[in-house]
Amino acid sequence: MLVSELALVFRRRRTWALLLALGAVPVLIALAVRFTSGPPAGRGPAFLDRVAGNGLFVALVGQLVCIPLFLPLTVAVVSGDTIAGEAGHGTLRYLLLAPVSRGWLLAVKYAGAAVFCGAAAATVALCGIGIGTLLFPVAPMPLLSGDTIPLGESFLRLGLVAAYVAVSLLGLSAIGLFVSTLTDVPVGAMAATAVLAVASQILGQLPQLEWLHPWLFTHHWLGFADLLRHPILWDSFRENALLQGGYVLVFGALAYGRFATKDILS
Repeated sequence: MLVSELALVFRRRRTWALLLALGAVPVLIALAVRFTSGPPAGRGPAFLDRVAGNGLFVALVGQLVCIPLFLPLTVAVVSGDTIAGEAGHGTLRYLLLAPVSRGWLLAVKYAGAAVFCGAAAATVALCGIGIGTLLFPVAPMPLLSGDTIPLGESFLRLGLVAAYVAVSLLGLSAIGLFVSTLTDVPVGAMAATAVLAVASQILGQLPQLEWLHPWLFTHHWLGFADLLRHPILWDSFRENALLQGGYVLVFGALAYGRFATKDILS
């Protein structure tokens, strides 16, 4: 059933369109830097002024640009469609005719959305590395701690950043799964999930709500800078994973509570 769900997710043209749109972001960034004079020092996203000297930084800038909006938007589309899409197309009742529990179906649907999170983050990283290698020189990567690591380890660090970003989106996927159980209109679930991602980031910028910030699922989204130090500081990764795991448990339970009693015949 899991294999069937993954095939369903990645066979859709919409999924490939979303991944292509994500991959286009680092490509556009690299082209802009390559064919212009480049940004003034201190302007633009972090690491943007280093792209011309080392193409590997395209992948990092791509992640930074995609995290606030593009990645949450694509994840909202996929996770919001998990249950609502099946209900809207009238196929949910047929899925449950098979000897499978609603809880297992819900888990499989979430697993498909979680795999997409990994694919989305990997797409940004791989396209950034590819276009950066093509347009700019590639050299050992300097870290925030002042150390320079060899190329092999540089690729490993970029992979860790992509993994961090993928983990950061797991909580949003769980929220989208829950919202998807509340409606039979997939577009509504997608929009609501995307709005919640934006709202959480807005709340995270208000100093009056500083007490709330550590509990927001977006709080650690940009915390992968600790992976660019020597030695690696794992505190942010661990705290982010625990926070996202909490959201998965809470909203997974809410989704199950709603879906277990959902009337799929109406």
